[in-house]
Amino acid sequence: MTKTVPDPTTLDFFSAAFLLPNIGAPFLVGLAVGYFAKKVFKIALLLGGAGLVLLFVTEYYGITQLDDQALHQTAQSAVDLANQSGSFLYHRLSELTWKGGSAVAGFLAGLKLG
Repeated sequence: MTKTVPDPTTLDFFSAAFLLPNIGAPFLVGLAVGYFAKKVFKIALLLGGAGLVLLFVTEYYGITQLDDQALHQTAQSAVDLANQSGSFLYHRLSELTWKGGSAVAGFLAGLKLG
């Protein structure tokens, strides 16, 4: 049940048998993750913006009071959390051994397309 390792001089690097599992599949995984991450980020921005508008309206009508310093700290913590999440995904995709370059390129393409 041992698998023979082919001689590197006989490998065809431009064949579909080599390109699809080693470059194409990691690229597609990265593309899907990047596309999904950008869509989730856009939805989070939409909901966060709607929440802020609601807070500003309630402050205008005297229902609530907002502390500008607390609002700034909350926004800063949200930015830090988004930065950690993005760097985690980027780092995780780059760990796909030498195929990581293809996965990271797919991730960046997914961010662009999303």
